[in-house]
This record gives sequence, structure tokens and C-alpha cells, in this order.
Amino acid sequence: MTVETLLQNLPWKAVSVTDPGREITGGYAGDLLSWVMGRAESGDCWLTIMSNINVVAVAQLTDVACVVFTEGVMPDESVIAAAKQHDINLIACDEPTFAAGSKVAELLR
Repeated sequence: MTVETLLQNLPWKAVSVTDPGREITGGYAGDLLSWVMGRAESGDCWLTIMSNINVVAVAQLTDVACVVFTEGVMPDESVIAAAKQHDINLIACDEPTFAAGSKVAELLR
């Protein structure tokens, strides 16, 4: 599944999608950035409520396919600008993290 396919199938908002064709191969949910750095895998759809600038750095290090901000969280303009600069796909949704993760898992089947 691609980032574009994810967005076509779910009513989520594309905050900054610079690589819609990026393949999503798995998922990871976590908010402790150091924990995510050691466990998220390349190609994952990372679900989080963290929205500070360090999210972009962690997304780069782990090479996730996209970051989904859950629970209605929206990153500020500096995070969006950094994501664009580094081709990090950012998506936002109002759903609880567990529900959002379940939807991603269903689409990956």
C-alpha cells in the first residue's frame, strides 16, 4: 500500500505529502521518540501524538513512509516546513491512536 492509497481509503488530512507513492510496509505506534528510533522500521506508518520538530528527525533516521498525527494533533508550521525539506510525509487524523492503527493494519492485509 502507498501513502496515496492510505489517504484515498481513510478520511485523514494530508498535512504535507511530498512522496505519495512511498510504499507503506508496516506500522508502528509510539510517542517516546528514543523508543521509536530503536523500534520503528523503514517503510512503517508511524502513529504518534508527538508533534515537535524532533519527529522529523526521528522519521528521517527510521526512514518511515509517513507520520500520522492522531488524536487531533496538528504540527506547527516549522515542523511542516522541515518535513517538506526532508521529504517526510505528514498526515493528521482525529481518531485515537489505537483506532487509527487498527485501520492501517486492516488496509495492509
